[in-house]
Amino acid sequence: MTTTKSPDSTAVRRFFGRRKGHRLRAYQAELIETLLPRLALDLGEPAPDAIGSLFAVPVREVRLEIGFGGGEYLVAEAGCHPHTGFLGCEPFVNGMAKALAAIAAQGLCNVRLHLGDAVPVLSWLPPASIAGIDLLYPDPWPKRRHWKRRLIQDDTIAAMARVLRPGGLFRFASDSADYAAWTLLRFLRAPDFIWTAERADDWRKPWPEFIDTRYHLKASRQGRAPTYLVFRRRHRLGSE
Repeated sequence: MTTTKSPDSTAVRRFFGRRKGHRLRAYQAELIETLLPRLALDLGEPAPDAIGSLFAVPVREVRLEIGFGGGEYLVAEAGCHPHTGFLGCEPFVNGMAKALAAIAAQGLCNVRLHLGDAVPVLSWLPPASIAGIDLLYPDPWPKRRHWKRRLIQDDTIAAMARVLRPGGLFRFASDSADYAAWTLLRFLRAPDFIWTAERADDWRKPWPEFIDTRYHLKASRQGRAPTYLVFRRRHRLGSE
């Protein structure tokens, strides 16, 4: 008998979409060959218990950005918070190349990267090791038959809950009202998270340290109002 998998099933979670676009410039290609291997996470080896040891400089906490695009937000955050370690996942080679160029230009030592889907990284990380996770302007996959491709599913929310420390934040931004509603529904039913919003401006306006990205500016130019959602990892079930 054939069974139909729901959109939230772990059986359907895998990467969809392009991995490479236009040809890389010579310098970008060089960074992919030389700098990326130095910064890449080795998922073939067990993650260290002290995740901060991944970085070349001492860090007080570690954050994760999923799908960082060209790296504008990741690099800006890493530059503003030199005592925080940043992990970034991006499956698109051209975006990775742009991020590497910015990391090299600023001489950042508090960034580690993964060229690929974030789900294996979530599985690799130790429990309660991450202070915060950001997901900004993910592909909304608007067609119903493609909803299973969305990153936000019940199983990935559970995976994020496992790696976030108690009190850690998951922050989400999207100019797709449908994907924002999809995300809100799934986090509201997730027992490990609480929505932090207290008033309408909490989801209509970005969090205070939000940094504009090209996706954010494009949405503004085209008249699409983004939604900003912040969820806190509960300290324990039934708390807060």
